[in-house]
Amino acid sequence: MEDFIKRFDIFSDTVYEDIDPDLLSLEKEAVSNEVPIIRKSTQRFLRWLLMAKKPENILEIGTAVGFSSILMARFLPKAHIDTIENFEPRLIEARENFKRFKEGERITLFEGDASEVLSGFDKGYKYDFVFIDAAKGQYSDYFNKIKELIFDDAVIACDNILQEGSLLDSRFAVKRRDRTIHQRMRDFLHEVADEGEYVSTLLPIGDGLLLISKGDKNE
Repeated sequence: MEDFIKRFDIFSDTVYEDIDPDLLSLEKEAVSNEVPIIRKSTQRFLRWLLMAKKPENILEIGTAVGFSSILMARFLPKAHIDTIENFEPRLIEARENFKRFKEGERITLFEGDASEVLSGFDKGYKYDFVFIDAAKGQYSDYFNKIKELIFDDAVIACDNILQEGSLLDSRFAVKRRDRTIHQRMRDFLHEVADEGEYVSTLLPIGDGLLLISKGDKNE
């Protein structure tokens, strides 16, 4: 199955053109510097999802160098994006990239630990789309804090769920140092699946994309 997904991604890359040629230079820079950014298949699906949803207030957890923030801004010229990053070198790069691509006015960068930043947000301000691509072991905490910050029809997208396919393996097949994150991610999936007020689906896109929306699954 993992081999099929890789082959599918390669095939898709031959069918579809890059969705924003202007960002190719930034993408190449990030890859050469080993900065993790969303994969091309995730970029394509994100564009489709945003075009269908047309959110106006977007929250991103995990800015890195600002690639996905700028990408989303390009998809939605009327939307505003709040994004959170804690790693100082990435903060510097993200600020420079927002200016470089002239998206600084529509992207607000919050500095600090995402859990702490989220706790300080105004509960009266709501988001209709959330993209999570940060510390994987904290996804559960982010999710529970986000619940108070979203509209009823909001969509939450969580990236890198499959952890390069390791989440599909038994915990005993995972390296000991990776077992904690492996267990936390599995626990998070079960938590979301058991959450009565939300429905979710896990898609084999990129490194695994989990979509969550509000809705009583028993209705």
